[in-house]
Order: sequence, then structure tokens, then C-alpha cells
Amino acid sequence: MDRTTDGQRIVIFHSALGLRPAILDTAEALRAAGHTVDTPDLYDGQTFDDLDAGIAKRDALGIPEVLRRTQAAVADLPPELVYVGYSMGTGPAELLAATRPGARAAILLHGALAPAEIDVQAWPGVPVQIHHARHDPWVDVDQVRALEDAVRKAGATAEVHVYERGGHLFEDPASTEPDSEAARLVLERVLAFIDRLPSTGATGGRLAS
Repeated sequence: MDRTTDGQRIVIFHSALGLRPAILDTAEALRAAGHTVDTPDLYDGQTFDDLDAGIAKRDALGIPEVLRRTQAAVADLPPELVYVGYSMGTGPAELLAATRPGARAAILLHGALAPAEIDVQAWPGVPVQIHHARHDPWVDVDQVRALEDAVRKAGATAEVHVYERGGHLFEDPASTEPDSEAARLVLERVLAFIDRLPSTGATGGRLAS
């Protein structure tokens, strides 16, 4: 089915490894499903194979600069956006979903923050979908639960998908613990979640039935 006329506008924020091919591949899959996708590069074209090196890049920029670049990336985009974040990118995606009016949803892969951690006192009713591996040491499950509880308290849909295999950033074939089956499930569930969102222009935080 051709969904180019009613697809969502999506912004994907990359992990501390930078804008790697796996994220660009995901963007292409979303475009093929009829969505418009932006993939801002917060790292000036640099990518990394090692998380420690990527985190060093993030720290060299500084969190305020990363957030400034995040805001600049969406400044000229319409308000009705679906925010997707990978690992480091979950912070910007979650913050924008919570504070930028018009957000359609937040999709968070390999991380999530309790709303209080981003100075959000009450979640605004934006649907959220979270994905992470069960044994990922980079994921704080207490923070995931805190966000899940806040989203549901706001009357919005919260989905949390936990994967038994794979490690951090498991959908990236070049990661240390890739898992192609988990990656397939992530894409399938992300597409289904987006398809259930109200069409652009509608309001409300619940998914369409």
C-alpha cells in the first residue's frame, strides 16, 4: 500500500557511535513504508566502532553542545514529529518528545531516562515505544520503568519490548553482539507502532485501534 501521502515525519538521533550505516538502513526502511525521515549528524561526519571512543567524542563536544545541535536539527521541521533515538540519541529524542509541542511519539532503542532526569515533571501524553536487550549493561531498567509509568499515568500508550539475545545496539551488524532476528523484530514492531499512530493533524496520545 502506498502511504506516502499519510506517512509520519520521523527524526532519528544516532548513538555515541555516530551516524552509522545501520541507522541509515533503518531510515531507508521507514521511507519505503511511506514515511519522511531525517537523520541529523551530531558528530560532524565522524563514526566509531568502539563505544568508549564514541563517548569520548560526545564528552569532547559536551552535553550542552549535543543538545544545541539536537535543537538545531529540528528547528526548521514541523512540530508533528516522531522522535527516534538510539542509545545516546534516546536522551534528545525523549526530551524533544516531552517538551516540543506537537510530538507524535518517541521510539527509544537501547536506553530511556526517567522524566525527572530530563527535568520533565509530568509526561505530556505522547506515546512511547522502548526496545532493549535484557542483559544490556548500558540500560538502566529502573529508568525504563519510571518512564513507562509516567507515560501510562499521562494516559498515553507505553510499549516496552525486551530481547533475550543480543547486546547494546544489536541491530547494527558491526556491533559487538549483533542479533539479526532481534533486529528484524525491532523494525517490525517500530513500523506497526508508527502505523497505529493517529494521522498527522489529529490530536491525542493513544494509539489508533
